[in-house]
Amino acid sequence: MAWNEPGGGNRDPWSGGGREQGPPDLDAIIRKLSDKLSLLLGGRRGGNSGGNGPGGSGSGFVGIGLIIGVIAVIGWLIASIYIVNEGERGVVLRFGRYLETTLPGPHLRLFPIDRVEIVNLEQRRFREIGYRSGSGGARQPAVRTVPKEALMLTQDENIVDVRMAVQYQISDPRAYLFSVLDPEGVLVQVVESAARETIGKSTMDFVLTEGRSTVVADIKTLSQRILNSYDAGLHIVTVVLQDAQPPEEVQDAFADAIKAREDEQRLKNEAEAYSNEVIPRARGQSARRLQEASAYKEQVIAQAQGEASRFDQLQAAYQKAPEITRERLYLETLEAVLSRSSKVLVDVKGTNNLLYLPLDRLLKSGETPPAAGSSAAGGPVTEVLPASSSTSVDGSAAASRLRDLNRSREVR
Repeated sequence: MAWNEPGGGNRDPWSGGGREQGPPDLDAIIRKLSDKLSLLLGGRRGGNSGGNGPGGSGSGFVGIGLIIGVIAVIGWLIASIYIVNEGERGVVLRFGRYLETTLPGPHLRLFPIDRVEIVNLEQRRFREIGYRSGSGGARQPAVRTVPKEALMLTQDENIVDVRMAVQYQISDPRAYLFSVLDPEGVLVQVVESAARETIGKSTMDFVLTEGRSTVVADIKTLSQRILNSYDAGLHIVTVVLQDAQPPEEVQDAFADAIKAREDEQRLKNEAEAYSNEVIPRARGQSARRLQEASAYKEQVIAQAQGEASRFDQLQAAYQKAPEITRERLYLETLEAVLSRSSKVLVDVKGTNNLLYLPLDRLLKSGETPPAAGSSAAGGPVTEVLPASSSTSVDGSAAASRLRDLNRSREVR
């Protein structure tokens, strides 16, 4: 007869019997688990199959406690081990008090009474003073000025807008964590104070032009000295002067002033170039004129000395032969005077003709007349006298004097 036929007694092939099936007993399940754990830990089963004996229940609880203890020890060890990476330092605090500073590598602490703060010493941190960098979106500008930090007063009572960027590192982890409450805030205030002091001792033109590097170096040195006095544990790497300019309200006027200064400098350069061109030329001309004057001086002196020497020689000759010397001087004087005349009239004795010599035309035609007072062949001297329309010269008197002069020369 099938199990589900009438009169089958409501039996099914999976059950052990024909009794009714109810919910499982929770206590029995716990006892079974306890027995299995006891067997795993080396315990022995109790006197009955249900494990209701006193030895079986105690062994089960001991095993569970041992497992929990092992798990707790392992978890404590895992929580107590910490690793410090390269370039970092671990600052160990016990009950909130500084204990030690650990180097890179694995270390052990007493958890939970010890707490470790990991401080990165190689990381370069960055702070902005006088401005803030934005995301550059449509509503937020890329750089936003902070007037409270940026505006500073110079020595010449001008206001300058200064924007700086500071890079720094942590040099002492313990001082960084415990000396000051807000190290970054202190750094910003210290650098701003040092900048105001340095710029307050400088003029505006010096800050905006050639003094930028000097100002930055002074700010860095003064800021580091103040931080060391505070024992802040910070080291300033660089101070960069991003921008230094007048306030926005006076930038137009300042641009005009800069343009005027540039024009002034340009004109000075042009004047200096012109001066470098003219002065050497003037010095050359001056040297040339000095040399010409020196040459003229030597010429005049030499000529005067020659004239004096000639006069001395004439004086000696006059003392020896006064008449001849006097006649000679007279003829030479007439020769010098008549040589400059362009018209000469000669009256020859015994004739009614008047000889006219057009010397100006002869000179223009390229012909050279014989020199006055001498003949071309070196014969007797012929006297040439100037004449006008109303005067003439007697040639016989001149001829007699020339004959006497020639006779005296032959005697000598």
